[in-house]
Amino acid sequence: MSDTEPIVPLRRWRSGATAETAYARPVDNAPQISFDRRELNIILGIYGSKVAQGEWRDYALNFDHERAAFCVFRRTSELPLYRIVKQPRLARKQGMYAVIAQGGAIVRRGHDLEQVLKTFRRKPDLSVI
Repeated sequence: MSDTEPIVPLRRWRSGATAETAYARPVDNAPQISFDRRELNIILGIYGSKVAQGEWRDYALNFDHERAAFCVFRRTSELPLYRIVKQPRLARKQGMYAVIAQGGAIVRRGHDLEQVLKTFRRKPDLSVI
């Protein structure tokens, strides 16, 4: 497997599909947006460090025809603290990657995922030194 090979999730199916036909009829032929392996490794690296610090506890992935989202939760029963969103439609405008806070405010947006995720990197506390 290469770094640019997309991770393909299961597709949604038309309502009323039976057990025999559910896997034979996708909703439509539009391509589904997803994170590739490199992007997912970067996101999971940040996620792992935040879990180790005790700040985050759960995540969810959401894929559809317009965007892919990696949602981060403090607790499973809550709304996501942050959503890391990939929207290729905005690649030539504001940038295809965005970090969106719980209230819907866009924290950071850009063309490079690593630059956008710098939002989650802590600055060293100089008052301790």
